[in-house]
Amino acid sequence: MSSEPDPNASRAGSWGAAFLTTFTTVFLAELGDKTQLAALLLSAQSGRPVVVFVGASLALISSSLVGVLLGRWLAKVMPPQQLERLAGILMVALGLWLGRQAVLGLVPSPSDLPLS
Repeated sequence: MSSEPDPNASRAGSWGAAFLTTFTTVFLAELGDKTQLAALLLSAQSGRPVVVFVGASLALISSSLVGVLLGRWLAKVMPPQQLERLAGILMVALGLWLGRQAVLGLVPSPSDLPLS
């Protein structure tokens, strides 16, 4: 009996953990978002839910592929800590921008005000 750890065991565990984390994160992130609502509306309008499902699935796969390839390239170009920091800054900036857009959408523009 060998007391050395099996290198394939840690690889299998890391594969499963990466898969489960990715699936859970993407699944929860996609629930109730604009993409899901668009698929709901397209399915209702077209009356062809299978075609809408295939189209939406291929679109999600394609956009995920872009993210994976870009992430792999960035991982080769910069250290992981810098990549995490950049992703965090990007998420905060995107959240602030979307929040600003929402607030501006609530405030009526001068052209929307009734003339007295």
